[in-house]
Amino acid sequence: MREGFVRFEKVQKTYDGATLVVKSLDLSIAQGEFLTLLGPSGSGKTTTLMMLAGFETATSGEIYLDGERINDIPPNKRGLGMVFQNYALFPHMSVADNVAFPLSVRKISKADAAQRVQKALAMVQMTGFEARKPAQLSGGQQQRIALARALVFEPKLLLMDEPLGALDKQLREHMQYEIKRLHETLGITVVYVTHDQAEALTMSDRIAVFHEGRVQQLATPAELYESPDNSFVAQFIGENNRLRGMVKSIRDGRARVECENGEIIDAAAVNAQIGRPTLVSIRPERVEIDAAPCEVEAAGVVEEIIYLGDHIRLRMKVLGNSNFIVKVRNDGGRRAFAVGESARLGWSLRDCRALDG
Repeated sequence: MREGFVRFEKVQKTYDGATLVVKSLDLSIAQGEFLTLLGPSGSGKTTTLMMLAGFETATSGEIYLDGERINDIPPNKRGLGMVFQNYALFPHMSVADNVAFPLSVRKISKADAAQRVQKALAMVQMTGFEARKPAQLSGGQQQRIALARALVFEPKLLLMDEPLGALDKQLREHMQYEIKRLHETLGITVVYVTHDQAEALTMSDRIAVFHEGRVQQLATPAELYESPDNSFVAQFIGENNRLRGMVKSIRDGRARVECENGEIIDAAAVNAQIGRPTLVSIRPERVEIDAAPCEVEAAGVVEEIIYLGDHIRLRMKVLGNSNFIVKVRNDGGRRAFAVGESARLGWSLRDCRALDG
């Protein structure tokens, strides 16, 4: 993979001249990479994608594609494939004509175009649907046709804006694997926008987590999940227990934290500061109940029990937090739990991170 295939250098965007939607963005995407822009609504992720596509203009800063500055190049001259959430298919055209449209714009011969259309439809497993109109297709089939249309002219870069948002859960999960398979087969560079963190974890080589116009962390899915840089990333990626407290001391990367109920626990110091509030982050599945002695231990009281088949979800009161979640694997041999029951909990220091407050 070649580094810097796509580059944003100090890019900013404002619509009203006062509020920055994207703030001083520096981002480098390697050739062949699948990069997801992830964040809540209004975080700047879609605006970033639209500036790359050319549908929005950067207020300041530079955008490069394959070494060329593209700020002033119109969208149709950038050589990009684009897939939208609403498919954007032409309702009056057949599937074949929809897929061929980018080729006709580029003045490709009919014979060559026909071959490319067949190849693109085969990629998305839609051979045999050439004569149908979009209205005769399911949502998942329409999304496949939109994907074929974006790939048919062999673009340098594929941009996808919430492409699976209109599909039901089962079909969405199936299409995630299909898109990832296509990416691996074609080796194309993909920039993908979503607010769905599970989708981002499933598909991406790296994820840029956006919040309030800035990238909070850029890392692999495993790094984001295991080692979030701050409390926003920790809460946005997966599920997290958060214990509020005050940092009393830090030594050798280990923070001593006084929790809301006055108890002291140790946590890995990530960006905590002595004398400042902190949020201690612990994943529910990393908490052991009635376990052998652990690096960090605490007492808990069961407040609610939810049976979810493969695991039992316990909501407990722990260290002053009455919404502390523990996931207990259902292996068929676990003892029964009861509301009001006390239990000893434990976890490793590396799974317990003292973040910004």
